[in-house]
Amino acid sequence: MSELIETEVLVIGTGVAGCTAAIALAERGVQVTLVTRAEEPSDTNTDWAQGGIIYKGEGDSAESLIRDLDHAGAHFTNPVATEILAEDGPRLVENFLIDKVGVNFTRTTDGDLSIVLEGAHEIPRIIHSADTTGHAIQIALLNYLKNLDNINLLTAHTAIDLLTPQHHSKDRLSVYSEPRCVGAYLFDRKNREVKRCMAKQTVLATGGLGQIFAFTSNPKGSRGDGLAMAYRAGARVINNEFVQFHPTTFSKRGAPNFLISEAVRGEGGRLVGEDGTPFMQNYDPEWKDLAARDVVSRSIRAEMLKEDVDRVFLDLRSYIPTNEIKHHFPNIYETCLSYGVDITKDLVPVTPAAHYFCGGVWVDGFGRSSVENLYAIGEVSCTGLHGANRLASSSLLEGLVWGQRSAEDIAGKLDEGVYSADCIPEWRNTGIYEPDPLLIQQDMTTIKNVMWNYVGLVRASYLMNRAMRELNHLEAEIERFYKVSKLTDDLIGLRNAVMAGKIVTRSAQANNRSMGAHFRSDSV
Repeated sequence: MSELIETEVLVIGTGVAGCTAAIALAERGVQVTLVTRAEEPSDTNTDWAQGGIIYKGEGDSAESLIRDLDHAGAHFTNPVATEILAEDGPRLVENFLIDKVGVNFTRTTDGDLSIVLEGAHEIPRIIHSADTTGHAIQIALLNYLKNLDNINLLTAHTAIDLLTPQHHSKDRLSVYSEPRCVGAYLFDRKNREVKRCMAKQTVLATGGLGQIFAFTSNPKGSRGDGLAMAYRAGARVINNEFVQFHPTTFSKRGAPNFLISEAVRGEGGRLVGEDGTPFMQNYDPEWKDLAARDVVSRSIRAEMLKEDVDRVFLDLRSYIPTNEIKHHFPNIYETCLSYGVDITKDLVPVTPAAHYFCGGVWVDGFGRSSVENLYAIGEVSCTGLHGANRLASSSLLEGLVWGQRSAEDIAGKLDEGVYSADCIPEWRNTGIYEPDPLLIQQDMTTIKNVMWNYVGLVRASYLMNRAMRELNHLEAEIERFYKVSKLTDDLIGLRNAVMAGKIVTRSAQANNRSMGAHFRSDSV
């Protein structure tokens, strides 16, 4: 008999959103089971975030931030969400991140917070911890929650599927009930067993899906797990065509596509050709290098096609003093140097890559999804805050705000989520074969290439139609493979990745207008 876990709240994901929700719930006396597929809970998208988090600048206002969010989001942002973030965000940064968990943000010699400018912001309002802001936030959150007795942290546990009575109950009449979540099946990778986790309320905080594209700034686990699980559970998903491509990731053979923060251009860095000539003024004369990310990404693509090259360059050396480069961007400096590029002396080779998912599981202002007792927060969710494209440094703040708001809502309704574990069967594993890792890798590579080539920076109907045909075929093969194979984390991820790819492609096909991060060459 496999292990049964019973908890008040199950939180899946240990980034800024998941950790914030877990802490806020635990401090209200709620028993929380916090789960991550990674062996280290710090292995998250949050930990990889470089640039910073929105706070407040001199003469700043909620109205100014709302304007910037809406401009970057191609005027498709949800007014309710932008108002929540603009009103609640700065207060939570101060009260929660700085005062409570003690994030070590960079300060000036006078001891004030260092506030910088980033692309598409009217004024400087971004605070940071050098160029490893996400890491600083991640570690502070984890260190804080480890001291809370009523958080049970489970690492190397991969969520397989959300438990819903209409799909899993032993009572076949449950199919007629309203969609409701009562927990999840969790795969304990170390012991290779599946556990039932029964929860009164479940929170998805699983991050994004950059790994379904050939080039991405995301860590390995960002393969659309939460989106796919929620979709299978019957949750409403929206805005899935809006995948933001970050314009500047390091591009050198043998090196990963690690992020070169937008803050580099905020400090004065310029995008240039191999001869050092800037080019963004040719594509966006007003904002130039500080244009919205979708504009910069497509401009780089156009420049690469025009010059018949596979990358462009960032020039820091000509515009930022050497001591400031090393002071403001120590991690970028050291990482580039390890691959033979000295950013104080050399041009930095860059190319766009899949970065942030603006769509996801539809939620309201408290993170409630369309499935009863299921919340989604952070990148897996779609509050409408980002509209068609994300404003720089808004994602960490969104995770913080909706992590806090979801916890507040959950704490007041725990009595509503009672469901008997006897009604949900133990996991039935039909797999008899050990899956070949090379086959999984081959299928994953196919998904990545299909999505990058046919549903990437520039889209068209004939490209997306081909993508859907190939993904449909691949999904059928993967499902057969999944049913006869023993579980592994990579196999679970492969199944989710192909479904996430189909969800993105289907949404992109349905939207025949170019909007923000969704650009169609055949737009009507």
